[in-house]
Amino acid sequence: MEEFLRKEPRLKLDQEGYRILRLQVLQRDGWRCQQCGSMKNLEVHHLNARSQLGHDCLENLITLCHACHSETHGR
Repeated sequence: MEEFLRKEPRLKLDQEGYRILRLQVLQRDGWRCQQCGSMKNLEVHHLNARSQLGHDCLENLITLCHACHSETHGR
């Protein structure tokens, strides 16, 4: 039971590794916001937040425009 309570460290890339991963996410998503389809002001969003041990990996990242990214975070 105790083994289930241990938190695993999240995968956090260095600056260059994250830059490369970000470009892979943008390319995978067709350089479009995955919510509204915009091709302007694109950002990469962690589906599972870094603060919640979200990894820097393709499966945890999605392309959003600035407006949709802000909306996702309640801003």
